[in-house]
Amino acid sequence: MVGVGDGENFLASDVAAFIAHTRRAVELGQDQVVELRTDGVTVTNFDGTPAEIREYHVDWDASAAEKGGYDYFMLKEIAEQPKAVADTLLGRIGTDGRLTLDELRIPDQVLREVDKVVVVACGTAFHAGMIAKYAIEHWTRIPCEVEVASEFRYRDPIMDDRTLVIAISQSGETMDTLMALRHAREQGAKVLAICNTNGSTIPRESDAVLYTHAGPEVAVASTKAFLTQLVACYLVALYLGQVRGTKWGDEISSVIRELGDAPRQVEQVLGTMEPVRALARSLADAPAVLFLGRHVGHPVALEGALKLKELAYMHAEGFAAGELKHGPIALIEEGLPVVVVVPSPRGRSILHDKIVSNIQEIRARGARTIVIAEEGDEAVVPYADHLIRIPATPTLLQPLVSTVPLQVFACELATAKGHEVDQPRNLAKSVTVE
Repeated sequence: MVGVGDGENFLASDVAAFIAHTRRAVELGQDQVVELRTDGVTVTNFDGTPAEIREYHVDWDASAAEKGGYDYFMLKEIAEQPKAVADTLLGRIGTDGRLTLDELRIPDQVLREVDKVVVVACGTAFHAGMIAKYAIEHWTRIPCEVEVASEFRYRDPIMDDRTLVIAISQSGETMDTLMALRHAREQGAKVLAICNTNGSTIPRESDAVLYTHAGPEVAVASTKAFLTQLVACYLVALYLGQVRGTKWGDEISSVIRELGDAPRQVEQVLGTMEPVRALARSLADAPAVLFLGRHVGHPVALEGALKLKELAYMHAEGFAAGELKHGPIALIEEGLPVVVVVPSPRGRSILHDKIVSNIQEIRARGARTIVIAEEGDEAVVPYADHLIRIPATPTLLQPLVSTVPLQVFACELATAKGHEVDQPRNLAKSVTVE
């Protein structure tokens, strides 16, 4: 990024480096050369021909990239999630009550003809994509695939001009995701980017972009970016349902109202996290933690395990709970902590009954059960060694609240182990190589 100041100019990998000096930024394209002087900036292509300078205004200030009294950026970013979710939703409803995604520059007629959606992403963003699949298929009835971006183009994927590819990346610079979207466009597919960083490469090379407006995320382990990616995925799914006529206007309005309640619910969860912190500290010497979930709870379990790997450097695995008897139950032993994300007994009662049975099975084999269940769910109480309550939400939206305790859990456990929470070993915020 180039920062354009008054009698001074800056070159940095991220706007956070110069935001204290200027909020004017210039985005640089692939194979471009920039010359900085005190009185100006010149950008040329690699062959020496002049390049168009595209300047934009950064809509957050220096205080957003500071810890603000928190011990770690990650703690600050977890606490910022209610506002981040609200900001992602801001301005998405038109005066006629219909969903309007102004940044979505793909014509409605093109979206009506889409016959397949493919989500490509890496790491935490991939887990957001897994949840997006449930929403897209349920609300639009369009088949949806979710691909690890690093594997996508190497399996010769089938795409054409009726395929919509959704590329999810916090930084907009993830090289594997960038190469996947380039491959998709070569095959004629339309690409929609979901991104947090204005002016980054992935949005620039996509046909359309939905910015999450989460503000800067400094900690390497993603938190508020994940929740806002979820919200953006829900908005895209609802918009597809709107333009294709698979969701009535009042149905979309109802979901939007429920999404609008999410910031308050996340705030409510954050206010009840002290027992989760205490539990995490008590498990600092545990050799491993397993995570189980069903439906959208399965990607949440995977995300909880990933956070623990990233921050606590310990063995952690997430499983689809229905797969337990197909092998993973052999891992269950006396005292092993197992976190179970329980679906709502209202929205998915049959799955709820099945996962309660899973909890009974692992507890009977000596596991230490840590159960995340919605308020009012009494069926899990007899089988939970530790019960974490979350607000009752619609099934598809539950990850917005069920993920938060897992973020706090991983952060606190890593702190108890004495690890550097914001900068875990061997990791970078943006993976810009393949």
